[in-house]
Amino acid sequence: MDDLYVLDTSAIFAFTDQEEGADEVEKLLDAARANTCRLEICAISLMEIFYVALMEQGENEAARLVGLVKSWPVNLIYPDEKILLQAGKLKANYRLSLADALITAVAKLHNAALVHKDPELVALANEVALFTLPFKKKQRK
Repeated sequence: MDDLYVLDTSAIFAFTDQEEGADEVEKLLDAARANTCRLEICAISLMEIFYVALMEQGENEAARLVGLVKSWPVNLIYPDEKILLQAGKLKANYRLSLADALITAVAKLHNAALVHKDPELVALANEVALFTLPFKKKQRK
């Protein structure tokens, strides 16, 4: 079992919100349950999931989503100094949010594929293997 993936927050929301790409995330979750791959999530994704759900749907739904993600067959990675410094390098060289820098640093240091649907992460193809889900279509006004 060599396949290791880091789920970006956008991939988590793709699954929980049943967006395009949800089926791919579900396949990875099933594979992790069957021990044919390993999944990791940077702990900052829990914060992102919580605050987005809190703003959009309230505290009960935010807590439910965090509990759901924590029940998945994933390893939560809490940033240590090595991850923080790698994130700093990535943030200095690319236009990334702090969360994206930390999540990408985890993938890079763990030699994992980064599962995402964030167009801003495409620029990191030389830094980390990318498993790109379909981007959201822009909504017309």
